[in-house]
Amino acid sequence: MNFSRHRHTTLFGPSVLALLIAATGCSSADDGGSAAVPSPGAKVTGLCQNLDKVLPKKIDGLDRNDPEPRSALTAGWGSPAIILRCGVERPAKMSDQNALSGEVNGVGWLMEKQNDGSYRFTTSLRRAYVEVSVPKKWVQRDGSNALVDLAAPIKKAIPEGIAD
Repeated sequence: MNFSRHRHTTLFGPSVLALLIAATGCSSADDGGSAAVPSPGAKVTGLCQNLDKVLPKKIDGLDRNDPEPRSALTAGWGSPAIILRCGVERPAKMSDQNALSGEVNGVGWLMEKQNDGSYRFTTSLRRAYVEVSVPKKWVQRDGSNALVDLAAPIKKAIPEGIAD
């Protein structure tokens, strides 16, 4: 990852750093795919709508390519899309001491490798849980700044604290 444009970055460790470096690449924006739209309460929905307003049009050079059905609670970039879902439920592993977790530019993340080789990252210690799913295709490529590029909007829209 190119962290030179960011002042504060604390990562998980060497092996996770390698994963994050490989998490995204360049693609055409022809298939946003689909994503289940979360159904949080009104307070979290408001936070997620605020996040949607400040999300970047690109992350690591990938154009925004939102999934179906369209919602202010979901966003996507690239093809296959890196999918962001806001207002998801707290992952079961969030309290698991063995789950890999760390911080990228002031945003805490829980990392979970999926059976298909993709990765799911979920924010921690924020008033709403934000999940970012990175397809296997992007895990195997170079140049990832997905979590770095999403940190500032998340910090701006989702206050620190414990989600209700």
